[in-house]
Amino acid sequence: MRRSFKFLLRPTSRQAAALAACLEDHRQLYNAALEHRRTAYAKAGVTIRYGDQSAELKHIRADDLDGQGRWSAGSQQQTLRRLDKAFAAFFRRIKKGAKPGYPRFKGRGWFDTVEWPAARNGATWDSQPHDPVTRVYLLGIGHVRVHRHRAVKGRVKTIGVKREGRRWYVVLSCDEVPAQLLPATGVVVGIDLGVASLVTTSDGHHIDNRRHLAACAGRLASAQRDLARTKRGSKRRRKAVARVAALHAKVRRQRVDRAHKAALALVGGCDVIVHEDLRIANMTRSASGTIEAPGRNVAAKSGLNRSILDAGWGVFLTILAHKAESAGRELIAVDPRNTSRTCSRCGHCAKDNRLTQAAFACTACGHTAHADVNAAINILRAGLALRQATQAA
Repeated sequence: MRRSFKFLLRPTSRQAAALAACLEDHRQLYNAALEHRRTAYAKAGVTIRYGDQSAELKHIRADDLDGQGRWSAGSQQQTLRRLDKAFAAFFRRIKKGAKPGYPRFKGRGWFDTVEWPAARNGATWDSQPHDPVTRVYLLGIGHVRVHRHRAVKGRVKTIGVKREGRRWYVVLSCDEVPAQLLPATGVVVGIDLGVASLVTTSDGHHIDNRRHLAACAGRLASAQRDLARTKRGSKRRRKAVARVAALHAKVRRQRVDRAHKAALALVGGCDVIVHEDLRIANMTRSASGTIEAPGRNVAAKSGLNRSILDAGWGVFLTILAHKAESAGRELIAVDPRNTSRTCSRCGHCAKDNRLTQAAFACTACGHTAHADVNAAINILRAGLALRQATQAA
């Protein structure tokens, strides 16, 4: 399998300055390459591709030895490939009739990653193997200390450096990572994702939702008020922006950590996990209407959207899929329609079955249960039926 490993970098002040300069030069290269493509097509109707721009890279480096010439040609080729992928995605969306989204110029706050191919081309992982401290070598920056908190498995293909606020991280993309198959347990479970509880299983267990954004809302509101009072371009504004970004980064780390722990518990104890195939982007759209004629319950819909995004369903499902694949578990996604309205005992489906957020009472047979547990049982039943139909086919 292919897996990524992310570690915190601990650069010196000089190395941090060099990393920032490297990131800025690659951003300018990306923007220049984008301008080249736009101008060539607008003025002469010529389509510029990756091969054309990669061939010009040698002359660009030779003419700017103290700028672009300082860095690895391999990392600059990866930046040009990144632009090429953006155009490929743009044309793919046009063919599908979706919203195209033409590639944009990257501002200082919208370009935070540089990537190197790990093939002796400007970057080396574990560059000093006899040193008790792990270091990664980056051309023009030096041997940067890495806080390696776990072992790296497989063969390192690419080495990326990412800036998140004031922190720097190294991301290793590895091939041939061995799967860690877990012994069979014979347990089959359905899970219902919610806001009150992050996960509710068909056997009645609940994994609570910590609401990390709500817990940080007071400090975040204070930081954003301070940001609103600052003058654009000032030193105080940069500090205020950094404070807001640090708070959001903390919430993101807490959410990911919670998702890892919840997914690990499910994968470790279950052979088959059935979940809803949720369309989270559709579920978190704003309320219908316009500014002049707003829809009903706009404030309530906004609060629900915030709660759904704070729960991090998409992050959890992504992590669950990766862990299930690595452990050899089976993951099944089913249609979520009417799973919360259908009685798990008699199959009667009605809107009145769900009295409140937590209470379910069937109007046909009188069956009562926790609403999320009832939905999880329906999800499990649908997943097993889909699995049986697939195996029969």
